[in-house]
Amino acid sequence: MAEALSKEIRLNKDTGLLKLIAILTMFIDHLGAAIFPEYRSMRVIGRIAFPIFAYCIAVGCIYTRNIAKYALRVFLVGLLTQPLYVTALNHLEKGGFDWLHQFYRIDLILKHYYLTPSWAIHFTLVMGILVIWTLKKKNYLLTAVALAACWYLKGYLNYGMYGIYLMLIFYALIDRPMASLLWISAYMVWYGLPQLRDRLWPWPEKMTVYTQFWALLALPFIYIPTRSKIRVNKWVFYLFYPAHLAVIYLIAILK
Repeated sequence: MAEALSKEIRLNKDTGLLKLIAILTMFIDHLGAAIFPEYRSMRVIGRIAFPIFAYCIAVGCIYTRNIAKYALRVFLVGLLTQPLYVTALNHLEKGGFDWLHQFYRIDLILKHYYLTPSWAIHFTLVMGILVIWTLKKKNYLLTAVALAACWYLKGYLNYGMYGIYLMLIFYALIDRPMASLLWISAYMVWYGLPQLRDRLWPWPEKMTVYTQFWALLALPFIYIPTRSKIRVNKWVFYLFYPAHLAVIYLIAILK
């Protein structure tokens, strides 16, 4: 347990409330992506979800007694959820796989559901956990290997390296609120305004605003302490993911 207390969490510790906000905004985001693409506001609201998940991963890596089990649990949920994720969010061509007659074709299941550039968010979170794990162990050679693996897989990871770096910044500065807020805010602005990636000065005359820019809306929830005392069993959050995808899929069928 001494290792778990090596970092003091000085941001919002009310992770029960944060997770509820994250899954609610994720649900709105996925509804907007799959059912109501004409409402961009739903995708904007959805940008709140991932930064909260990234922060909760950093917190979880500090508090968990067994980080290997933590990573394995997230990975298995993602592995089992992946076919539903690809189907519900329209990443698979309708009728692209016939479960009734091809359920035994492991090669086709891998091709249609796993060997695709659309992976569920769990795989990004697992890679973030693994990188943080190496940092906790102070095995920086493994950290370099883990980051190289993330870079190699970035085309498959939801949010790519942006998501990995976000988790790392939250973890590194979780005991320094002001530094964390400045770095996270700057990183989100840099990522959400693509012209800034080419040059910071002089300021670009024409600015494109990516939807991801609105991830900044998540920051008040992460940096302003709350004391809701909400406690929800961890499996509720794990099971919500496939459940909300099933609901979205049913809505799409009935629409």
